[in-house]
Parts: sequence; structure tokens; C-alpha cells
Amino acid sequence: MGKTKRQMNLNVFIMNAGHHEAAWRRTDTQAERITDIRYFQRLAEIAEQAKFDSLFLADILAVGKNVQHGVSSFGLEPFTLLSALAAVTERIGLIGTVSTTYNEPFHVARKFASLDHISQGRAGWNIVTSGNEIEAGNFGREGHLEHRKRYERAREFLEVAKGLWDSFEEDAIIIDRDTGQFTDSTKVHALNHAGPHFRVKGPLNVPRSPQGYPVLVQAGSSEDGKEFAAEHAEAIFTAQQTLEEAQSFYSDVKSRLAKYGRHPDELKILPGICTIIGATESEAKEKEQELNELTIPAYGLNQLSSMLKVDLSGLPLDGPLPELPNIEAINGNKSRFQLVVDLARRDNLTIRQLIHRLAGGRGHRTFAGTAVQVADQLEEWFTQGGSDGFNVMPPYLPGGLEDFAAQVVPELQRRGLFRTEYAGRTLREHYGLKRPVNPYAARPLVSRLAGC
Repeated sequence: MGKTKRQMNLNVFIMNAGHHEAAWRRTDTQAERITDIRYFQRLAEIAEQAKFDSLFLADILAVGKNVQHGVSSFGLEPFTLLSALAAVTERIGLIGTVSTTYNEPFHVARKFASLDHISQGRAGWNIVTSGNEIEAGNFGREGHLEHRKRYERAREFLEVAKGLWDSFEEDAIIIDRDTGQFTDSTKVHALNHAGPHFRVKGPLNVPRSPQGYPVLVQAGSSEDGKEFAAEHAEAIFTAQQTLEEAQSFYSDVKSRLAKYGRHPDELKILPGICTIIGATESEAKEKEQELNELTIPAYGLNQLSSMLKVDLSGLPLDGPLPELPNIEAINGNKSRFQLVVDLARRDNLTIRQLIHRLAGGRGHRTFAGTAVQVADQLEEWFTQGGSDGFNVMPPYLPGGLEDFAAQVVPELQRRGLFRTEYAGRTLREHYGLKRPVNPYAARPLVSRLAGC
């Protein structure tokens, strides 16, 4: 029997009216519905019908400076929205962003365990340390924690969350009506964690969920981010502009797993791609141009200033970038800062050109072409060591998702690169990931009784 052909994983990143910053200005988008659950439920249904592994919701804990011209920082709270999406879907994974800097581990562990139960094993957590400095003011802080300290806190936060998810052994719930015993108390464990950032007694008040833990996703690509991912993450949403950059990132991160006793297949690397699809290449390019012409320069300039930590207002749009700070001085999203700097320098872009290049994906790759050309690009990156799949970012909704689902997915299926039916029911099964073993299960009974 021949070896089964490797297939890619596809996540769809749902963002309000779409990922292009001017998407909401298109008359075929539905920006007025960004708080309408039925809108998001329909998007989830489209993605599930196309057999996507998962859908993902980002989150930000503050309103950005671009409130006048954009909707990127508006949105429903992820746990609430994902729970509603779980009710109208059966297979697609449900991933939400939650910050380790502005939350507490017990709350987050409980909410994800609840979501995993509600969805019957489809929850995923995009772990972020928060790259946006304006969030600090909403949580009683004068400023954002320093980059390395945020990752130190994130490591301990995740350690606590995992410990809480292990509170209940698999068979702790008995429900013996004859004896009156609901739970085997020897199989429910206090955590008693005391560390530099958190003191958490436990146990969690939610029994162990279908997946054990939600699938752990990470999106940072700085040195701290890559090391955190190698140690803990099971999927990475990353931003790369070229195949060479993607290959370098892929091999770098995968090579780090061995030191943590992990196999490369235990981590899926999914670069973001914003696809603008047309019946012909020229039609796709025209769509891209039309979107870019809808951008508001003040909005793009503000976004770019935020990424680069330099005030660009007042500079000529058709001139070059000014001198920029060294990456060591950046306390926000270091990897995105470096990506934008490299892009501008490599292609010798003016400020206006850079704004347009970033309008569709904020640093993620944007590609305009036919469905076949899009599939060609995805196949090349996937087969040439650049990815395990992709984080698909529709430029406008619902049309951009409908185009990808109806045109690109069938082409990938025809090539044997993507599933035609779901083989499993949980997100872990979709991604080919093992279910975490509860560490208490392997301990002798005497040891378990002493530790409870």
C-alpha cells in the first residue's frame, strides 16, 4: 500500500467585513452586521461546507486610533461568539484569541474548557501576549509590560492553565445514583500553584473536556515568540512575504522542537494569505486596484505609524520611509515591525506603495489571481517546505470567502492536497494532533491520594 499523500490544513481568519482595510466600503460587504450573530453563523457554515479545519477570531482589548475610518478594532467577545457558532456547526474548529497579559489563568482555563465541551471538542486558543500598547490603559496600567516579561508571564500563565485542565481525571465523574457518589474525589486534584506572576489553588470547576486541552495556537514570530511556539504551540499563524522567508521560518521553528522532546509534526505552521480571486488574472488585479483605491490615506498612514512606532504624518506619501528605530527598541509586535521594514527596503517602496501593500493583510501575503493561480501558489509553498497549510484571510466578506470556498478549495481537492470530507470530529483530529494525557492517570493510587 502506497504512502498517503500529505494534505494541507486550512484555517479561515474571519474579520468583520474582511481583511482589506477598505473592505467595509464595498457595497457587497455587510459592515452594518458586525454585531449580528447570524452574519457570523453564515460565514461559519460556508467554511464548514468547504471542509476548513478551523475558523479563527482575533481580538483586541481597546479601540484603536483609526476609529473614524475603520472597523478593525471593533468586534464581539470571542468566547461568546464562538459558543454561538458552535451551535450551528458540527465539525469545524473554533479558535479564539485571548491575551495572557490582560487576563487571569483560571478565567481563561474555565472558558476554554467550557467552549470545548459546548463544541464537543473543537476549541482552540490563539495565545497572545498583546502587541498593542494601548490595551494597557484599560487594565489599570501605566504602560505595556516589556516584551520579554510578557513572554515570561505567558509561560507561567499556560503552565497554570494546563494544570487546571488536568484537575479532573478522565473518569472522575461517576454519577452513581445508588450509592449517592457523583465524583471520585481521589481523581480531582488541587493545583496549588505559586509562582512569580500567579497564585492559583484550583481545581478547575469544569470536568476534563473532550480534547483535554484546546489546540494551542501562537502568532508571534520574534525570537521569544518562536521559542515559545517550539515549546508549547501546536499551530502557528505567521506572516511571511516570500517563499524563501517562509522556508527559513519553517525550518528554524521546526528545528527548535527537538530540545523540548517534540516531533516536527506536533506543530503546524500556517502562513497567512489574503487572496483576491478573479475569473482572469487581469480581473483579479482590477479587484485589487479597486480595493486599494477605496483606502483612506490617513487610515493607512496611522496603521503604518503604529506598526513602525514612528509618526509618519506630515511626510510625503510618495516619498521614502524616514529613519526607523532599531528593533530592540520596539516593545510591541517585533516580528511584524521587521517584516514591514524588510518589505519596504526589498521592494524600495514609497510610503503610499507600502500602505497599499499592507492594506489587504497588515503584513500577511496578498495575492491576486485566478483560482488556479492561487492553488499553484499554495501548492508551491506547501510542497517546498514553506508551510503545513494556510491561514486564509478573505479580503472582503462574504464574497471573498465564498470565492475561495467555491473555486480554490475544489482545485486543491482535485490535486489531492486537501480533504473532501472530514475524517474526525475534533480540532485535534483535523490537525493530526494527539490528545494530551492527564499526568495524574499514570501515577500510582497512593501517590494520587497523597497529592489530592
